[in-house]
Amino acid sequence: MELKAVCVLLGVLLLVNCSFEQNPAKKKPVKKDAAIEDLQKQINDIVEELNLLKEQQALHTVCLKGRKIHGKCFLADPVRKRYHTASEDCNALGGVLGTPASSSENDELRDYIRQSIGQDEQVWLGINDMMTEGKWMDQTGQSITYKNWDTSGLPHQPDGGQSQNCAVLSGASRGKWFDENCREEKPSVCQFNIV
Repeated sequence: MELKAVCVLLGVLLLVNCSFEQNPAKKKPVKKDAAIEDLQKQINDIVEELNLLKEQQALHTVCLKGRKIHGKCFLADPVRKRYHTASEDCNALGGVLGTPASSSENDELRDYIRQSIGQDEQVWLGINDMMTEGKWMDQTGQSITYKNWDTSGLPHQPDGGQSQNCAVLSGASRGKWFDENCREEKPSVCQFNIV
């Protein structure tokens, strides 16, 4: 309903703008230019608001298909892909590979993955150490502050050295993280920040 109102208002402003161009007023050109600039600014503001509404509607659709967790929407993809392909697919949807930022977010993401993909599956996370071995970063290039590596086994995770530079969340291991070879094919989970 809000979208219709915005479209109607945009149409009215466009008509007013056209009438200014077709019926030149006998006022000074400076005032006409100022009025046109004001209308153009209003039109640009409305177009920006319309685009924001479209983005929110698309995000709402993603949240309905996936799960809302701590101000983010997560959408599981059960199709097995290499890390880079999974990352590109998330980017194409307007998101990034999921990166839990707290223990509770990780636990909720684990539960969602177990319900939507499978109890024992591992999914790609948006965490890697491709740039500098041992320095795990998210997909924006920021160092991660929350970590949930599996330290119960020997050797402790991450243990793959230069051959395992991408992280997975394991449903079978209570949501613990493991480093894996980025060429492995695994399901993934995309993350969308709510506007």
